[in-house]
Amino acid sequence: MSLHPTLQPYADAWTQSIEAISELVQPLVEGEWNGRTPCPGWSVRDVVSHVIGLDCEMLGDPRPIHTLPRDLFHVTNDHQRYMEMQVDVRRHHTAPEMTSELEYTIIRRNRQLRNESRDPGAKVRGPLGAELTLEESMRNHAFNVWVHEQDLRTALGRPGNLDSAGAHVARDVLLAALPRVVAELANAPRSAAVVFDVHGPVEFLRTIRVDIQGRGTLETAPALGPAAALTLDWETYVRLACGRVTPEAVADRVKAEGDPELTAAILRNFTVTP
Repeated sequence: MSLHPTLQPYADAWTQSIEAISELVQPLVEGEWNGRTPCPGWSVRDVVSHVIGLDCEMLGDPRPIHTLPRDLFHVTNDHQRYMEMQVDVRRHHTAPEMTSELEYTIIRRNRQLRNESRDPGAKVRGPLGAELTLEESMRNHAFNVWVHEQDLRTALGRPGNLDSAGAHVARDVLLAALPRVVAELANAPRSAAVVFDVHGPVEFLRTIRVDIQGRGTLETAPALGPAAALTLDWETYVRLACGRVTPEAVADRVKAEGDPELTAAILRNFTVTP
């Protein structure tokens, strides 16, 4: 195996999630592809189209030349327009067309990963022409595909893989975003600490400390007398952080303690996916 050891966990996470997606959608009849998912504006077909599109871009395929309709209410910015292109171009594809393209894309990506010999720091092209390292690209991709696997599981009533390799990649990606959520977006007071206690299939206790300059840092040590503390289950954490639910919709699953204005501001700004 020529894949760099640093990249292997992301390849493994992607493999587990993409195979789970393939297994979930293989038996679906035509009408089930139109079912709504928690991903705003997207059906089961749309989510699978997006995943296929993401992998085609990882393969370096040219993007489709396609004009988006003007009446897509969920498309409001350049990033969403960019992502919608791969989705809208497949909106009239049949179930067999979807599953066969997914299978073919998985085969091609597996071959690419088997032959991948680049260094984790090698620069690659990301969405909207952004430049990022191969490691960042593969981490983001493993995270995205796992989140969309969860979208499909929710839509199809087939829960699972909340503790898979992809879930642990998601934990690290979402935790990395927490300092900005607390210190910048929620504008937590200087020298304050906010504790997050997450239980369930993936468990962790983390503290965000805000320094005197207003910068947030992620720590594993629990804080004594924090300004605020949030206790919630892993699935709710993911759904909030990925914009799948509003804080109001899951208020009964989140225990908020401490400064009520601060906890409300954190939850209001909790979504970190574009």
